[in-house]
Amino acid sequence: MLYVLLGLIIVGVWLYCLFDVLTTDETDVRLLPKFGWFLIVLLGFAIGAALWLTLGRRRGPQEPAWTPPGVQSGPRPEPPRGPDDDEEFLRSLDRRIRGED
Repeated sequence: MLYVLLGLIIVGVWLYCLFDVLTTDETDVRLLPKFGWFLIVLLGFAIGAALWLTLGRRRGPQEPAWTPPGVQSGPRPEPPRGPDDDEEFLRSLDRRIRGED
């Protein structure tokens, strides 16, 4: 019974890692291309899953400990803001509503 439970846990972690590789953004993958990590996790089973969890994906918002040569690391550009967050847009909208435009 213990072996069955251990086997289910290993298969569950492997499936989690497989889907995690597929759903992770290409920019958040470290050391190898996303397809390479997919093959490692798919064919390597438990060892591939452990490698993905330790080396393949970023851990939180911090930068990775090691960056491959030729890859620039730095802050990501600010995401686009919605019109309701833009003060100038809101002022111009207010002027249009009041008929001052």
